[in-house]
Amino acid sequence: MTPTEPEKKKLSFSTALVLAVVLLVVLLTCVPYLVTIALAEGPAPANASPIFGVTIPPGYKQWELIAPAEEAAPLDELRAVLGNQTAVDAYQAGKLPFPDGTILVKRAWKRKQSPEFASATIPGAATTVQVMVKDSKKYASTGGWGFGRFIDGKPVDEAQHRTCWGCHEARARSRDYVFTRLAP
Repeated sequence: MTPTEPEKKKLSFSTALVLAVVLLVVLLTCVPYLVTIALAEGPAPANASPIFGVTIPPGYKQWELIAPAEEAAPLDELRAVLGNQTAVDAYQAGKLPFPDGTILVKRAWKRKQSPEFASATIPGAATTVQVMVKDSKKYASTGGWGFGRFIDGKPVDEAQHRTCWGCHEARARSRDYVFTRLAP
């Protein structure tokens, strides 16, 4: 038995209506998810570290000093680790693991002898700025930390960034993967 012309129209309309409802459900279900992904990922910021997407935080030079350090040969560097307020509060409270939002910045300079005082060592040429950012969800596979290493404001290559996590994991696991202790 073949459907009549009015039955064909009714069947066609029913099929179109079902397809429209299915399409609407798919859109309402998927679009918010896709928008969230697009907004979360977005393009990598300019001068972001490969792998982690970490950038040099604005205003970091005014942050509080966590601790100075000296690196022996072959690097022969003077270093200063600075922290944002979240880092400073965690250090002062002795809180481990560090909370999300903690940012540590290590500034490094070649050591040089002071021209005014022979026994003093002073900073020479800047060498690197290194950044650690705590975000336990975004960086879950690296202990909750994202890393950035920069020379002259530009991130070093991916190969160098691949070494960050392994070093911190091997040597500072018991301190939430952070080497620096708060200076007394």
